[in-house]
Order: sequence, then C-alpha cells, then structure tokens
Amino acid sequence: MLTETLKSLFKRDLNKLKAEINAYKSEASLWKTDKEISNSAGNLCLHLIGNLNWFIGAQLGNTGYIRERELEFSSKDIPKAELLAEIEKTEVIIQGTLDNITADQLESDFPITMFPENPSTYFFLVHLSTHLAYHLGQINYHRRLLDC
Repeated sequence: MLTETLKSLFKRDLNKLKAEINAYKSEASLWKTDKEISNSAGNLCLHLIGNLNWFIGAQLGNTGYIRERELEFSSKDIPKAELLAEIEKTEVIIQGTLDNITADQLESDFPITMFPENPSTYFFLVHLSTHLAYHLGQINYHRRLLDC
C-alpha cells in the first residue's frame, strides 16, 4: 500500500537527514552561509522539521503543531543534538500519522489548498517526500562545501 511506501521513504530520508547533520565536524558550520548559498544547513533542517510537522502532523495527524515558518529561516546556533532530537520526534509523528491514515483520506483533497488545483492527500504526501529529498541534497552539498 502507498502508506507503507511513504513511511519507508520518510524514514529513510529522515535517517539520512540525521546522518548529514551528525556528519558536520563543526556545529558552527551548520549555520554558515556563503556567497550564493543563502540558507544554512541548520535552517534547512528547521524548515524540513517545520514543514513535515505542519503538513503531516498538524493537518493529517491533528497534533496541534503551530508552524512559525519565519523562525525556520531566522533561528541560529541551535545545538546539533537538539536538531537531531527534533528530527526523531518528527519521524515518530509521521510514522504514527501514516499508520492511521485511511484509503479514503488518501483519495480526498488535502485539507488545505497549497496549489491552484486542490491535490489529493496522496499527491501532496508524495510532494512532501520529494521536498524532503530536495533539501536533503542541498544539505549534503552545504556540508561538503562549508564544513571546513
């Protein structure tokens, strides 16, 4: 079933996110920007945590999560251990939410409109998975370029 595939992909990529964050030799490097690199790895990590907790946790899992998107890009110097703990909490929320989602919910419109057309929950969950993978790649490049 689709939910098992999505659970597997989110688990895989959130584990890769933890590995990337953990691979930074310097915590200060997590927050570096340079020339055309305007988002730090730390801020991209916060963005992914906020994005997934809002769209999956709050919208589908009714967790009550309140997103503060501006802080995802303005917060600085959060310890690596705290980022890793937040990724783990996010993984638990996603797995629990996807365990409880029904086939009818997957076929229904996503609860909030983000695109001109109103996509199905199935489509939007796939979109969230590709969004995670996109930023995960950016974090990998960031680490290899700026963690000196």
